[in-house]
Amino acid sequence: MIRTTDEGDLLVVTLERPERRNALRPGDLDALETAIDDADAPVVLLRGSGPAFCAGADLDSVAALSDPEEFARQGQRVADTIENSPAVVVAGIDGAARGGGVELALACDVRVATPRATLGEPGVRIGLFGAWGGTVRLPRIVGEGHALEFSLSGRVVDADEALQMGLVSRIVDDPYDVAAAMAENDHQSLRIIKERLRDRRGDDERLRAEAEGFAALHDANVDDIASSREE
Repeated sequence: MIRTTDEGDLLVVTLERPERRNALRPGDLDALETAIDDADAPVVLLRGSGPAFCAGADLDSVAALSDPEEFARQGQRVADTIENSPAVVVAGIDGAARGGGVELALACDVRVATPRATLGEPGVRIGLFGAWGGTVRLPRIVGEGHALEFSLSGRVVDADEALQMGLVSRIVDDPYDVAAAMAENDHQSLRIIKERLRDRRGDDERLRAEAEGFAALHDANVDDIASSREE
């Protein structure tokens, strides 16, 4: 279900269950967490196989759950693993992203969509809601107003509206190109920038860490910095 392709500076993680629009079962979540946890590349591209990014949780598995709270916790752990990974994780949303698929994308550092992308949180229609960290990350990313309307309506938005909401940052023909270009940047810079922008501490602590990170990068790259003046 989870296929990884190691390209050196870029790891491509593909959700591969196209016959079910890459819907995730508990074992698939475990495999995805392991793939992200084991990533050595500075950039990871998370994408789906076939005509969908990810339909979210497999509803047959959800209906059979004996411990639904643990399943929610499992999804939260996977999303936290994505968010806290030292790698920059890019969600390449091509086709449908629903429910848990949206929530996994929200945990990624960068979300880009193709013109075919559609996103929705349809759980409200069947008596569920996004519990893989969606109620925390969605308002943080798109604002409370958009988050409430998007989740309470259960409607599906296309790529253009997702861009207007801030749910994705770009619409591209191929998300792979975005991830590959990002992997060409200085790897230590990528890691430190992610750490700083993801830091949830107070401003004083964040500013101190920002200055320390800048100094570390400067000392490591001073020769390249000097030579770049001529370019």
